[in-house]
Amino acid sequence: MELQSEKKAQKPEKIRIGISTCLLGHKVRYDGNHSHDRYLTQTLGMFAEYVPVCPETECGMPVPREAVRLKGDPRAPRLETQKTQVDKTRMMEEWIPGRLKKLEKENLCGFIFKSKSPSSGLYRIRVYGDDGKVRKTGTGLFARAFTLHFPRIPVEEAGRLQDPGLREHFIEKIFFFQRWRRLVAGSKTPGGLVDFHTRNKLLILSHSQENYRKLGKLVARGRKLGMEPLFDQYESLLFRALNLKTTSKKNINVLLHIMGFFKKQLSPDEKQEMLSVIDQYREGYVPLVVPLTLINHYVRKYDQSWLKSQTYLNPHPFELKLRNYF
Repeated sequence: MELQSEKKAQKPEKIRIGISTCLLGHKVRYDGNHSHDRYLTQTLGMFAEYVPVCPETECGMPVPREAVRLKGDPRAPRLETQKTQVDKTRMMEEWIPGRLKKLEKENLCGFIFKSKSPSSGLYRIRVYGDDGKVRKTGTGLFARAFTLHFPRIPVEEAGRLQDPGLREHFIEKIFFFQRWRRLVAGSKTPGGLVDFHTRNKLLILSHSQENYRKLGKLVARGRKLGMEPLFDQYESLLFRALNLKTTSKKNINVLLHIMGFFKKQLSPDEKQEMLSVIDQYREGYVPLVVPLTLINHYVRKYDQSWLKSQTYLNPHPFELKLRNYF
């Protein structure tokens, strides 16, 4: 019993993510089918607790139903049925505020939307203009409302998550957001923020050198601001940094920075091996996971306590197999 309790206590807390219901395999699409995404349910799903949302069925539309589309001004489109041109805008807009209010209580760390959906699509949704032109500049009505209501929660479309770089970027952000949420819910003190910033320095640096410097200065003068302004300004700068993608150039800068911690410990052969592997990554012959695996080996070998604490070296579960693309 004690062993079982210990294992249960060690089990990581699942990350709460909003998701378009059809992506979980539920038959709620207009044609009575689903858009089941097995990576989301079987791989990411090992670490996620999903909060499903289907705007069209939840606002009162049946299954199956006539397909809807965005119509009119791309900046403020209407939601109409495709064939009969029945306006469903009011039905959707009356439902959205209440659903967003409920989602405020869900402690979401991200949201995955259905691509190409007139209610849930984030990018390049077709808008059928009154002038007869079709413009791929729209955003689904619910997706637009969600991002305005929760501007700092990471969001992405399921279709775009097929791209390995976009997938890693999004997953890194949601796990980072989960760590930030824990801090805000627990140790909302200058000391807690200093500890959080220290542990995440290299990860922030891999996204934005400019915001890395700004965040460091903000933490240094934090006690003069007061807790609420300090945490709000830090969060704003933090997610501005994380919204910028990492690049091989940025990662190489961090890798070389890490090497500086071993300058008195690595043997000449070990140093040469490390530089060789970083060069292979620079030239595109190996993915980022290769130099990081070697670095993690040296961190353990030479017991580098500060580097052990850095989330950059292990920002998300190993089982997700990220950082292994070229």
